[in-house]
Amino acid sequence: MNIIVLAKQVPDTHNVGPDAMTAEGTVNRGALPAVFNPEDLNALEQALRLKERYGASITMLTMGLPKAADVLREGVFRGADEGILLTDRALGGADTLATSYSLSQAIRKIRSDRGLSGEDFLILCGRQAIDGDTAQVGPQVAEKLGLPQVTYVEEVLSVEDGVARVRRHIDGGVETVECPLPCLLTVNGSAATCRSRNVKRVMANKHREFTQWGAADIAADPAQIGKAGSPTNVKAVRNIVFKAKESKTLTASDEDIKTLVNELRRVL
Repeated sequence: MNIIVLAKQVPDTHNVGPDAMTAEGTVNRGALPAVFNPEDLNALEQALRLKERYGASITMLTMGLPKAADVLREGVFRGADEGILLTDRALGGADTLATSYSLSQAIRKIRSDRGLSGEDFLILCGRQAIDGDTAQVGPQVAEKLGLPQVTYVEEVLSVEDGVARVRRHIDGGVETVECPLPCLLTVNGSAATCRSRNVKRVMANKHREFTQWGAADIAADPAQIGKAGSPTNVKAVRNIVFKAKESKTLTASDEDIKTLVNELRRVL
């Protein structure tokens, strides 16, 4: 079993300031601290569980600035086997369409280089990234590769006999889905939390260098990458804080409950 985990280094969006956006309408990644996208960590944990169960090999793949290699290193600290960084000035400013194209080209190269053509191949990624919240890149990568996909996964139950069996979240509950391999799964933040770093792996890999590919290495079409391949234009990025006009403190008394019910009835 060969597993590719798509991961992203994202700006911490908890405190978005006025300099969070560039004049070109892209995120100013230098203005915010960088973190490992949370749901990609959930995806990594599912991959690590499959590795323990089936002896899988895990490759981390990320696209970004050279410092995005920190995400790969963090993945290796937790149990991934190797990492590939897709970095090139030509890839900068990409929206979800251009990003998914670039990642799909990199995955094609991985499959070609390693001869992965059958049921020994699985892609995992987080449902969405906190800097965009679009949940589009995973499904777009699957579409570009012509692979089946399952979204909103909470647990990979098994990967046997050419079939991935997963539990996914749906409105009002959960469902169990079977999907033929190879396929792509997007994992929710409600899935199991990723394990901590392994001290021995940290010591062995803290200075590790990772493979770096540019646009030419993945045979990317210049018209489909970076800003040129991105039809999305961001007009503004700002931090919005909701403030209550007034508040009331209610107790569990019958009178307070009656008052609350009457107010809700008036509103509704």
